[in-house]
Amino acid sequence: MDTPLFSRRISFFLFSFLGLIYFSGLFVPLMDNDAAHHANIALRMYLTGDYLNLIDHNGDYLDKPHFLFWTSALSYHLFGVTSFAYKFPSFLFTLLGLFSVYGLGKELYNKETGLLAALVTASSCCFVLANSDVRMDAILTACVVFSVWQLVFFVNYKKTLSIVLASLGLAVGFATKSHVGLITPLVALLFYILYKKAWSLFLNPKWLLLVFLFFVFISPVLFCYYQQFNLHPEKIIRGKSNINGVEYLLFKISAERFQGKFGTESDPFFFFHSFLWSFSPWGVLAFLSFFKRFSVFINRKKEWLTIGVFLFLLIIISFSKYQLPHYLPLVAPWAALFTVDFFLSLKTKPVAVKTVFYLQLFVSLVLFVLTVLLLFWLFSEKNLFLLVLFLLFFFLFFYFVFLNPHSFLQKSFLVPVCVSIFLYFYLNTSFYPNLLRYQSGKQLVEQVRGTVNFNEVYFWKNVYSSSFSFYSASLRKEYVSNETKHNNPFWLFFDAKNKTAVDAAGFVFGRRFSINDYEITRLKKDFIFPKSRTASLSPVFLYEVLEKK
Repeated sequence: MDTPLFSRRISFFLFSFLGLIYFSGLFVPLMDNDAAHHANIALRMYLTGDYLNLIDHNGDYLDKPHFLFWTSALSYHLFGVTSFAYKFPSFLFTLLGLFSVYGLGKELYNKETGLLAALVTASSCCFVLANSDVRMDAILTACVVFSVWQLVFFVNYKKTLSIVLASLGLAVGFATKSHVGLITPLVALLFYILYKKAWSLFLNPKWLLLVFLFFVFISPVLFCYYQQFNLHPEKIIRGKSNINGVEYLLFKISAERFQGKFGTESDPFFFFHSFLWSFSPWGVLAFLSFFKRFSVFINRKKEWLTIGVFLFLLIIISFSKYQLPHYLPLVAPWAALFTVDFFLSLKTKPVAVKTVFYLQLFVSLVLFVLTVLLLFWLFSEKNLFLLVLFLLFFFLFFYFVFLNPHSFLQKSFLVPVCVSIFLYFYLNTSFYPNLLRYQSGKQLVEQVRGTVNFNEVYFWKNVYSSSFSFYSASLRKEYVSNETKHNNPFWLFFDAKNKTAVDAAGFVFGRRFSINDYEITRLKKDFIFPKSRTASLSPVFLYEVLEKK
């Protein structure tokens, strides 16, 4: 039996530090994109007790099923309306996902491959970011990997329990982000059966149990869509009425995104350049592993499941007209599995091992330099603890590369993981908190808390701040001139683009608050460079309206 690459002590050390990184991400404030938007849909459920209808700032919300919102609303009941509460369910599912990567790797290869694949997945950039800037993707990825693990287990051992668990995983994945949570595991199953030539499995009657249980488990979501949309044909969404909610969820929801009906342009090379950075520090090695595995695909020297799913997602994402980097965590587990298999196959090839070491050392140095630039230039970090940590890490990096007795193969793994830990720790504890100082919502809530009754805040037309609504634990109400009551003073939220219109509306203002704002999810050159940053900011305002002339 081969000696494991790392002892239990080193594996525990690496997983423990990565666990701290993920835990620190639970306290990073929400960004005014999908994260704060989704958090507010769950907030409405929590405040109103209506868990059937999906409602966002614009009214009825059709685009995503209920599961993330249900789990977040439940978490609010347990922990209050906080960043931690919104992110905690995704964190729990991430733990399930990483354990499923381990279980699947153990089933397809061996225990060591499964363990290292879980470590690669956990230390990949996209997986960490999916738990800092939480959308649907952490839960989706966990459900997909768990489902595939149980389906493979059923193929190998024919246990009914695996069918039950797989159907539950498929249903939760579907209830989180529709078809991708169902189709991806089925593609994996198809490639695995084809690889094993287990043709008789196609006729196994237990697949009927899988289908039946899948529909049983998604029935609450189907019921909610039926109640919200099918029973209300008068509702108008994106200019259309007579919405068949059940039909939309079962057949159309993913097709619209793939066909680009939300106004984005497709880039045929999006997958390749986005995967390189999102799967860092393993992106380059993953592509080398992919081409190596693809070259022996036909002769069946290695399993087809991981490479098949990777190819499927590559094609789907490349040809989709709705392409966003946060889709890529779903790719990480499959890339991790065949990358680790390739990595371990180099144990008896010293020349290849040295090549991989220098490749990983170069990638690690790039990440290290990036961290230094962020630390000392972008926000001119003055936190003494972080500066001391940086010096300690520098010596640790030097030790791992030049002084420690580990082999080149071990260093090829240790060095990038350690660099990743330092980079992600800095991102969660300093970079994001500093960046989010320029997002006005939470900052304004903290500035006016105790002075403003948040239930009396109205937003000017087409002005939104999901983070303000979330951290004030209030629902957005839009100001409408002829409908908003003026018996009592109220507060008006607006931005610089609307200030002229607000000034001309004839209000008599009392107390006034303002704070600078920047759309931090779309960083541009003027903001990135410290000297021009102030000029790139735009104020938002919260004024007390005493009366209207």
